[in-house]
Amino acid sequence: MAFRTAAVRLAARTTPRAPLLPAISKRFASAAATQTQSHIPTQTKDQIKRDAGLPNPDPAADSASVALVGEHAPYMVATYSRPPPVFVKGEGSYLWDIENRKYLDFTAGIAVNSLGHCDPEFSKLIAQQAKTLVHASNLYYNPWTGALSKLLVEKTLASGAMHDASAVFICNSGSEANEAGIKFARKVGKVLDPSGNKTEIVSFRNAFHGRTMGSLSATPNPKYQAPFAPMVPGFRVGEYNNIEAINELVTERTCGVMVEPIQGEGGVQVASEEFLVALGKRCREVGAVLHYDEIQCGLGRTGKLWAHADLPVEAHPDILTTAKALGNGFPIGATIVNAKVAEKIKIGDHGTTFGGNPLACRLAHYIVGRLAEKELQEGVVAKGEVFKKGFEALRSKYPELISEVRGKGLILGLQLTRDPTEIVKAARERGLLVITAGTNTLRFVPSLLVTEGEIEQGLEILDRAIEATVGV
Repeated sequence: MAFRTAAVRLAARTTPRAPLLPAISKRFASAAATQTQSHIPTQTKDQIKRDAGLPNPDPAADSASVALVGEHAPYMVATYSRPPPVFVKGEGSYLWDIENRKYLDFTAGIAVNSLGHCDPEFSKLIAQQAKTLVHASNLYYNPWTGALSKLLVEKTLASGAMHDASAVFICNSGSEANEAGIKFARKVGKVLDPSGNKTEIVSFRNAFHGRTMGSLSATPNPKYQAPFAPMVPGFRVGEYNNIEAINELVTERTCGVMVEPIQGEGGVQVASEEFLVALGKRCREVGAVLHYDEIQCGLGRTGKLWAHADLPVEAHPDILTTAKALGNGFPIGATIVNAKVAEKIKIGDHGTTFGGNPLACRLAHYIVGRLAEKELQEGVVAKGEVFKKGFEALRSKYPELISEVRGKGLILGLQLTRDPTEIVKAARERGLLVITAGTNTLRFVPSLLVTEGEIEQGLEILDRAIEATVGV
């Protein structure tokens, strides 16, 4: 194990950092502080020299961060591979870790924190409602489940999206929203064809609809599916944006078609208008339910309330699912349906214990109101153009690395010709958080309130990160 003394740490930085949690930091750093500089191996000295040139070097092996993770990790099911920083505070577009490193966050909790971290009014509402009523169960009415459902329908209709939106099922997450959509499509199929032959669900390659067994069965990625095979039967897979294959793919046996207008996890791939129009037309021909998964690309992220808002009516969905930004970090999801679907769902067909609780719904009611604001949406479009302009400059500077810029508004992808892992690490150690998607794609989904100055700052850091890794 590499050891660094407190004195060396201070010498390695021009300005020492005060830990945000000093008691924890002191506790886990004490062992390292007893070592002397003469005991530091040459390899560790080289690491110290490297770290001295970085504003946010990843926490060292003897750091408070690594010690804390080491204490907790044995008690956590290992479902994620995480980098070393331990985040303890957020504000706007920034996060701070346990050792008081500051990071510009272009991930927004994977397109969740659309209003940024710790929005003041959001935090105030949490405290107010937590002191009023958190949960009473779906055995009874409360004011906020219905109010949120009404607002979602009204704002959706006003936005020019889903022209016949009618009713809403509130749940806890994106996967749950999609599970509801799958069940609703199956119920519609059973009503239209009591013989039971209309049960197939169609989804598309590179899609990501969730990790529960139904939504996972609609996520045709061997990495996710193979460990849990066999999948739920009755799912078919098509090629995204392949218009010619639609008629053979969507048949009289199809009860539902699930598609993301923009595939987030799949590499920020954008569905063409022609593809979605053809898909909608075919669904109407065979009586299948068209289900748009806008869990990542919806709620203002493209500069419209919904990503499909610019599409003609014939491409509008029968089911629309949302989550992520709906709670700005508080767990909640929703499945919006038209009357054609709603009238076929009867009492007892579906349910949830926690979904629709007053706390989650009051928060989401505030979030929807904010994200439906025209000024905010126009800002998203303008900021997206700032990003794209910067990306094109980077593409000109690194033509052998950057092959394409994709996306709309503030869901953007930078397609690389190689694994971006080293760039992600280099950016993090320079104070910028970015994530990946698809195959060799850097994904950018910052807060919708990110400033143009923050975007330019982030692009400068990204440039330095790429420059530092081009030879790696």
